[in-house]
Amino acid sequence: MRPRHLALAVGLAAVWGVNFVVMQVGLNHFPPLLYAGLRFTLAAFPALLFVGRPAVAWRWVFGVAATIGVGQFGLLLVGMRAGMPAGLTSLVLQTQALFTVLFAVTLLRERLTARRVIGLAVAFCGLALVAFDVGASGPLGAFALCVAAAAAWGLGNVVQRRSAPPDALRFMVWVSALSAPPLLLLSFLLEGAPSLAAPAEGWWSLAYVAFVSTLGGFGVWGFLLRRYDASTVAPYTLLVPVFGMSSAALATGEPLSAPKLAAAALIVCGVLYAGTRPRARRPAPPEPAMETALKP
Repeated sequence: MRPRHLALAVGLAAVWGVNFVVMQVGLNHFPPLLYAGLRFTLAAFPALLFVGRPAVAWRWVFGVAATIGVGQFGLLLVGMRAGMPAGLTSLVLQTQALFTVLFAVTLLRERLTARRVIGLAVAFCGLALVAFDVGASGPLGAFALCVAAAAAWGLGNVVQRRSAPPDALRFMVWVSALSAPPLLLLSFLLEGAPSLAAPAEGWWSLAYVAFVSTLGGFGVWGFLLRRYDASTVAPYTLLVPVFGMSSAALATGEPLSAPKLAAAALIVCGVLYAGTRPRARRPAPPEPAMETALKP
């Protein structure tokens, strides 16, 4: 990967990591479902007027909107509002890679190799350690909501893999447009009449997650995937919880306990091991042929 593209990949991980702290700020001023609905509304409009129709069948756009837009972000923000810390949320959400593997094996009949089984086992040990730590000091229900959000993201990844959109940014704009109405409707039914009276920091939070994290982030993601293999780009998302946990520690004082650090190591190592392929062994050079005759 070229140095400037490497900088883009690391910068994208930083943007997505800090995003969790920014969302926590926004949730101080908006109900979670309303916040999610407004996020996708801002991400879709006015961009929808310039990107053209999605280059995939509508069923795939609806599928990703239902699983990732409504499912993942709805559950995620409700879990954070229920007390799940921003840094820990960024780590737990990385288990989406594990759920992606499980759904791909179940629904797409992909092969479950021994390497993937070992990686999944290691990462789930990290997830169990997080559950133990949260259960001892925080709301276990909020943790369960974030795990469900990771599962919804994993299912959405499988749907998106089947759709194979050629333009990630255009696809994300349409996903945002189809995610906003059901989230706003759920907000009205469950959270009451919406109130948009919020201080400037609440709206700055929405602007960041809509334009920087969603549109800008997926634009960069699509740019990198058009130039490099997914196996080259995807491992950089493992830096997201590094930036998420460190930014939460700096901005909100969220403690980095030994169990959290151990869980982070297990989850990141397990996901990385399960998602990479072993290097092919080079064939050994042929042995020199034995001389059959002596030179005079």
